[in-house]
Order: sequence, then C-alpha cells, then structure tokens
Amino acid sequence: MNDSAPLGNQIPRMKPSQSHIHTIRNLRYHVRTWGDARAPKMFLLHGWMDVSASFQFLVDCFERDWYVVAPDWRGFGLTAWAAGGYWFPDYYADLDALLEIYQPDAPAFLVAHSMGGNVASTYAGMRPQRVARLISLEGFGASRTAPEDAPKRYTRWLAQLRDPPLFKSYASFEEVAARLRKNNPRLTADKAHFLAQHWAKELAPGNVALHSDPKHKLVNPVLNRLEEIFACWRHITAPVLWVSGAQSGAPGWRADSAAQLAERKAAFRDFREVVLEDCGHMMHHDQPAQLAAVIEQFLAPATA
Repeated sequence: MNDSAPLGNQIPRMKPSQSHIHTIRNLRYHVRTWGDARAPKMFLLHGWMDVSASFQFLVDCFERDWYVVAPDWRGFGLTAWAAGGYWFPDYYADLDALLEIYQPDAPAFLVAHSMGGNVASTYAGMRPQRVARLISLEGFGASRTAPEDAPKRYTRWLAQLRDPPLFKSYASFEEVAARLRKNNPRLTADKAHFLAQHWAKELAPGNVALHSDPKHKLVNPVLNRLEEIFACWRHITAPVLWVSGAQSGAPGWRADSAAQLAERKAAFRDFREVVLEDCGHMMHHDQPAQLAAVIEQFLAPATA
C-alpha cells in the first residue's frame, strides 16, 4: 500500500518531502522521501525518540541530488504503535522489508543515527550483501552489561509492567519547542518550532502529546550482549564510517576504556572515523552542513 502526499514547508528554502504509507509486517509504516526516485538512493534512519522529519536540515544541505528514504520506526512519528512492545530484532526485520520495497536489486547506502545506527550496523552484518556503505552517527553499540545485572533488570521490567511509564503532555507546540531547546542549546528557535510540529500532535486545545509510544520507555528485560553485536559487525563487508560529536554526552561507548573502545572499532573490516567539532549528539541538528559534506564525501567513490 502506498499513498503519497506533499508535506508543507515551514522554514524558507526547505526541500519538499513526500509521505508514503506501507504495510510492513502487519504494521502501518510511514516513510518520508525527498527528491526524485530516479536519483541515487540514500536511507536515513533516525534514533530513539526522533522522527524522519528530523533529517530535514541535513537533507537541505546536500549538494548533489539524492532520493532520500527515511522511515519513522515502529512506534515513532506517524508509524503505528506495536501492541507487544519494542525489540531490536523487529527493527532489523523492518529495515529488511523497507529495503525490499525501495531498493530490492542493489546494495544500499545506510546513514543512521544513534539507535538507528545500532540497528543498521547489526543488520549490515546479518545481510552484508544488502549494504554498499554504512555511516553510523553516534550509534556505536550500547553500554556493556554483565550477567550479574540480569536480576535487577528483570525486576525493573516487572515493576514497569505493573506501572507503565508515560510521557508528559504539553500545553502547546511552543512548550514542546522549548523542551527541545532545553535538551539541546544549539537548536535554534525556528528549527525547534519545525521539529515540535513533527515530534508531537495536538489531541485537544491545550493538550499536545508526543507521537512516540510510551512503551519505548520500558526497559528491555534482556541484557545487551555486546559480544553478539561484535560478531555481527565482523561480517560487514561494506566500508564503515563512524561520525561522532565532539561535545556529545550520549551514553554507551563513552564509558569504555581505551582498550574497550579499540575492541569496538576493530570489529569492522573497513573502518574510518570523523569527529565533528562544536557538535552534540543530535549532529543532524547541530552541524547539518558539516555532516552533509562528510556523508557525501564518503559516498562519492561509490557513486562515481
């Protein structure tokens, strides 16, 4: 199923996007695209608590013509919520289905942020023939865990099932925009206003709620096993670029020792790295022009 409609622009000089609806694994999935479908394709995969429209500022900075494909992951944005909650294997399968729709006959360029970067990196090891180049933006694997963490994690999960976490509501989109700017001081007022319109929805006058399913706040009862993730990374055949923000404080790999971080990087056969200055975790908001240049430079040899 595919239903396209142009989306309106709210900031001058924005490139127009289109909205498409697909049924993927029995779930109503929203995918945003920019550009001409005959142009080279690039897949942009957002992170936790983000939406596809968040890449607008990055897309606006691309110098060459791309057909950019950006889904709202299940439970985020305009994609339907999953009744049974959210598990990483579902994201791998969703990505596999999306590639079959948009690029079934050739390996893809995957550019993925944070949680999306973790999804794309693991998927690239599962299906190495489906990925031509991989750019992971601050998605370098989750925090390390130990078996003795399991009892506490299961106990926390059971407690949350009895008292599910919720997202707060807001009085207006302006209040949402203010929250976004509090989380990221580099975010300008016009960008925050644009993002608020896509990050949230008005349920009634004075009642604005996030598009995201609160079940995303449930802790995963199954511990992250980095050894399994590294095993997948070792099967990636595509060139891999890590991009991080110099001022980012996102958790996960930053808690590693130098030796542990080297272990992560060594799991990739063809690895390179770029650090963006004056940039936090949300690099597609903070430094979209710098990031666009890095992305296009890395993809250029494969599109020549």
